[in-house]
Amino acid sequence: MATKNKPLKTEKRLIEFYGDGCVHCVEMAPLVAQLEKELSVKLEKYEVWNNAANAKMLEGFDKGRCGGVPFFINTASGGFICGSTDYESFKKWAMEG
Repeated sequence: MATKNKPLKTEKRLIEFYGDGCVHCVEMAPLVAQLEKELSVKLEKYEVWNNAANAKMLEGFDKGRCGGVPFFINTASGGFICGSTDYESFKKWAMEG
């Protein structure tokens, strides 16, 4: 009996790329904290202005779409956010996928 292989689902990761001292990143910090508490999730956070490896990782996820920080990516849905946003949009992004 043959079975059809199902595509592997991408593991859901919520990732934030930020820069130390970035005004918009600081603006988003309370929303990140609220989201983590409300949804019981933890965003992976990578500083890119002082860490070349993290900056290279950002390039791989960004793919020229944003080019700056903060940059948020949801690996399950492919959804991303460039810069700051309101909490409802941020929460919707986090819950996708």
